[in-house]
Amino acid sequence: MAPPLSRRTLLRAAAVAAAVPAVSYAATGRSASAAAAAAPAAWSVLPFALDQVALGPGVFADKRQLMLDHARGYDVNRLLQVFRANAGLPTGDAVAPGGWEGLDGEANGNLRGHYTGHFLTMLSQAYAGTGEQVFAEKIDTMVGALSEVRAALRKDPEVLAVEGRFGTAVLNERGSYQYVDLPAGVLGGSPTITLSAWVRPTHEDTWARVFDFGDNTTRYMYLAARNGSGVPRFAITTSGAGGEQGINGTAALPTGRWSHLAVTIADGTGTLYVNGTAVARNTAMTLTPAALGTPANNWLGRSNYAGDPVFAGAYDGFDVYSRALSAAEITELQSGRAADTSAGRGDLASYAFDETSGSALADASGRGLDAVLRRTWGGPGHPGFLAAYPETQFILLESMTGSDYTKVWAPYYTAHKILRGLLDAYSATDDDRALDLASGMGDWMYARLSVLPAATLQRMWGIFSSGEFGGIVEAICDLHALTGKAEHLALARLFDLDKLIDACAAGTDTLDGIHANQHIPIFTGLVRLYDATGEERYLTAARNFWGMVVPHRMYGIGGTSTSEFWKARDVIAGTIGSTTAETCCAYNMLKLSRTLFLHEQDPKYADYYERALYNQVLGSKQDKADAEKPLVTYFIGLTPGHVRDYTPKQGTTCCEGTGMESATKYQDSVYFRAADGGALYVNLYSPSRLAWAEKGVTVTQTTEYPREQRSTLTIGGGSATFELRLRVPAWATAGFRVTVNGRAVKGGSTGGGYFSVSRKWRAGDTVRITMPFLLWVEKALDDPSLQTLFHGPVNLVARNASTEYLTFGLYGNAALSGDLLPSLTAVPGKPLHYTLNGTELAPFSEGTEDPTHAYFRRSEPRIVFGNTDSGVANPAKADGTTLLDEVWAAAPFRTKGALVERVRSTVGSWVTAGLLGAADGETVVATARQATYVS
Repeated sequence: MAPPLSRRTLLRAAAVAAAVPAVSYAATGRSASAAAAAAPAAWSVLPFALDQVALGPGVFADKRQLMLDHARGYDVNRLLQVFRANAGLPTGDAVAPGGWEGLDGEANGNLRGHYTGHFLTMLSQAYAGTGEQVFAEKIDTMVGALSEVRAALRKDPEVLAVEGRFGTAVLNERGSYQYVDLPAGVLGGSPTITLSAWVRPTHEDTWARVFDFGDNTTRYMYLAARNGSGVPRFAITTSGAGGEQGINGTAALPTGRWSHLAVTIADGTGTLYVNGTAVARNTAMTLTPAALGTPANNWLGRSNYAGDPVFAGAYDGFDVYSRALSAAEITELQSGRAADTSAGRGDLASYAFDETSGSALADASGRGLDAVLRRTWGGPGHPGFLAAYPETQFILLESMTGSDYTKVWAPYYTAHKILRGLLDAYSATDDDRALDLASGMGDWMYARLSVLPAATLQRMWGIFSSGEFGGIVEAICDLHALTGKAEHLALARLFDLDKLIDACAAGTDTLDGIHANQHIPIFTGLVRLYDATGEERYLTAARNFWGMVVPHRMYGIGGTSTSEFWKARDVIAGTIGSTTAETCCAYNMLKLSRTLFLHEQDPKYADYYERALYNQVLGSKQDKADAEKPLVTYFIGLTPGHVRDYTPKQGTTCCEGTGMESATKYQDSVYFRAADGGALYVNLYSPSRLAWAEKGVTVTQTTEYPREQRSTLTIGGGSATFELRLRVPAWATAGFRVTVNGRAVKGGSTGGGYFSVSRKWRAGDTVRITMPFLLWVEKALDDPSLQTLFHGPVNLVARNASTEYLTFGLYGNAALSGDLLPSLTAVPGKPLHYTLNGTELAPFSEGTEDPTHAYFRRSEPRIVFGNTDSGVANPAKADGTTLLDEVWAAAPFRTKGALVERVRSTVGSWVTAGLLGAADGETVVATARQATYVS
């Protein structure tokens, strides 16, 4: 008998089953039966973990390999750079990725940290799917570093000692928000003064202060390393910026090199020295430091203007003298430390920065004015805080009434990505540090949000962009399944956006005008809340919401949104542009579809999953290797002649993040098992091998689908009794045939259902599935003449540089089956490639940079059957339906005679309605009778 499972093991097994999909990706060999037992009671089917389903050769394996190569080669220390900098830790030679993951990116880098979470999830999925140790090692590096970051954030900042100009120096990492706080009275009220500093800037930030003494933005004295013109500037004022008496340098300070700066004020003259040379003077200065009195703020590296950057770089000596040093004395300061020159140490203050630890910085002037290293934002309000930027974004959000992503950009969205990555890392590698970090984040968020009034939370979550929180509810529910903490479940409910939930639960469509990807992942979280609480409105809202998007706001490729937003229901043609179909939206709609399928096995969820996965998601990944970038689209423009951009915006975007995740979990929804173990669902036809441990069997699927119109399942291992449920795609209207060990199986399902085979399966049993593809079109809901083309599950796009919609006719050689494919010409040696009117048609899934047309204008100007032209114009009704549309709507036809009879009856009704002349009608019927058709 196996030993009893501990509470910890049960909790973790529960999360393995519960996560949709991330925590279910464990590669640690945990008990699958325990996981199944712990799954939510509401689930009627259960997913398989990534390490239970191996990808076989094919398009998915090829795309994944490109992403795995990227994951193997990318230095994760670059991702960790922003976290380490925020904690004041050494960053080494690592260069932040840039784009959204750096201080110089969009909105001041206010989203940095999110991409690190995505990367952790990708690595976790890659490790689960392949077992390659390189991914586990990278996860270990990242989790270890994030543990060090949190530990550092819990303490006061400590000196980061580096090699200085003459000895040891103190470094302020860019992004650390650290500065040196000097005691009051450091200026001594002296009317004459010299301020001397050795600095080594590491970045070209404008208006970063070398020093700033003042009370506010009215009374201050500062030296900036670079002003708006890029040169040093000294200024003093008692009446704000307009009253500044200043001195500007003549050349920029170099970054990465030591420079000496000194300012003297005496007898109405101020002089600025750079590296021992007087570069500028102001002989009309009426203000002296004495005019400032005793400033409240006495800072190195920080400005009295809150919007100015903190100085990034190193200090090696700062001295303040109560007299104006001579030019010769200042020149002498270039040769050594102040203490070793004739000027000596500053008599008002003198800091050598010899410290190598702690936060105190000794004053050697004899006045005892020791300084302290501080953060501009103080420190975290809770020991569980973990982020790549200060807690200030979270604090500011609580008082915001409108969106401004330059100040606050979706901090809880970023927290979600980090939390999700940590949970996935824990699931994949069993590293308790990852769970501890994740649990700490949950504790911190609960402490922060649980004290806020309900009205404040509703306002926060309703703010565009700034209040976006992504899939954090789903992740917190997964965290709760692991920790069992009541506070974590309570935290998940604090993100309820009642206005949206209540409207969707009531079936009221209020999506027009709201940001798509801000809201899609909310509903996956609601389903998980339903699992945890049993509150029906959560599930109802998610189910109804899905139906508001599919098909009412869905493009042919499965994507949704235009310029990131939704427009009115059923407007498709009217929203097509160059910024349609944000890739994140497809990723999150797949997650929601998968989650809903666990509760109810409506084939529409699986049909949508196939559509979006085989088209938009595959097509969003460029078919090219790159060590630096994942090469994933942000938008997929559906305008004529659009060329996909696989290096969007400034890089490290949300869509590149979800793209990395998608490419390492292609196998997550191929198979599902009934909760009672009595059935196996095959939802996708994809080369793969399932290890179903509970049944002691394997299922190997061999296929080149969708390049071929069949698949073969081979049973391995032992014997087991279960029902095999094979999805019959909604588009498979030309038949779906199944054989077991060579014998045809009776029964079946129309398109959009399941074909079931129940038996005791034995090793060697072979199931062959054949599903003929038809060429079919999907019409834009608001303009039936604008159509997109499919061959079976494959969306075909026209490769053509024209920026006008192409016009195609497809009925000319339509088959008796209704298949439009005979109107196309196959391209030899290129599966799923065709030509029509001299234009090549290719699968959308191919990640090329060809200009493409996803939609075309349908035009059937004349009535043609079997390539035989009747010479009669194809009439149309007021709603745009043509005579040929009405004829072919009755396909398939068993015989030519059945088609001719359909033409005869249709022509008769149109002649009677006055839509077609009698003579023309006779010509049309005769043409249909004379034509030759593909069967």
